[in-house]
Amino acid sequence: MAAQTYYSASRHLLAQGREELYLGDTRQASEKGWGAAAQMVKSVAEQRGWAHQSHAALYRVVSRLVSETGDDDIRRLFKVASALHINFYENWDTAQSVAGDLDDVERFLDRLEPLASRT
Repeated sequence: MAAQTYYSASRHLLAQGREELYLGDTRQASEKGWGAAAQMVKSVAEQRGWAHQSHAALYRVVSRLVSETGDDDIRRLFKVASALHINFYENWDTAQSVAGDLDDVERFLDRLEPLASRT
């Protein structure tokens, strides 16, 4: 049940991030993008019984998934999401860059989606 909640939140947050960006709030768009990625990682971790209660734990989950799948883009795309989280605090990125990063977060979600549906 929690895994599905995380999964649903992930897609919802990405949509919210795109809306925030449309409204001109790159800071909130960035945080929603990070949240979308983090929630999808939590969904996969929850289904597998892996810890996911901290940033460090999320990075460990991502490392495990890269090892499991051989897909290093999972790591790279998660780092894009992490940069969005930093932008929430620093607000240094442009709207164009945040838009591209949200596209990368969508790619990340698409890559993890099949892993989230495995039991």
